[in-house]
Amino acid sequence: MSVTETREKLLSTALELIWQSNYNCVGVNDICRQAGVTKGAFYHHFDSKASLFCEAASYYWQVIKTDLDAVFSPINSPLQQLENLIEFVFKSKISTRNKPIPGCPFFNAGAQIGTDDEQVLEALRSLSQTAINYDIALVKALASAGYLNYKADPESLGRMMYTYIHGVMSFAHLQTDISTVRKDLPEGLYRLLGIKEEYWFTESATWNKQPLLAK
Repeated sequence: MSVTETREKLLSTALELIWQSNYNCVGVNDICRQAGVTKGAFYHHFDSKASLFCEAASYYWQVIKTDLDAVFSPINSPLQQLENLIEFVFKSKISTRNKPIPGCPFFNAGAQIGTDDEQVLEALRSLSQTAINYDIALVKALASAGYLNYKADPESLGRMMYTYIHGVMSFAHLQTDISTVRKDLPEGLYRLLGIKEEYWFTESATWNKQPLLAK
């Protein structure tokens, strides 16, 4: 492999292993063995596992940024952006066919990491805040368009959206049947955000073709 290919292989392998397990359980030897590179090659590119983790966070963000930009595209109404987000989570983060549920490798790692390494913690905080900023912008757009029942605090609701979605993804790991998750994720978001009841279901919402709210 070329130098660039080796570096990208280490980054993608770290993502995969952390995704499957957690930060503490994945060692440099594991990453090198899975990537098919020597420890010498590893330390040529990265000073430590923490250094790799931080760069993998940036690498992961570049992977999903295009998807999120499409989800939150301003060519769609704020309500459609919310529905796009729900669909994105279902399709890319939660299994519907008995496949492993990937979730978010860095949210999972952050929840389990038990480290005081400030470099790692700062990478996790930065990644989370970047994602939360998308949610904050969506809350502001929903409020401006009149979809909400009450005056919103965008920063607070954006954080709650982020933690709720990742909480649902973590819960989904425990379920053999995620039919309740398919109901709880959209309904929970609509309740959390205070979406007016008349907007709880639209024909464009492909994740559930039945109204979420009993009339």
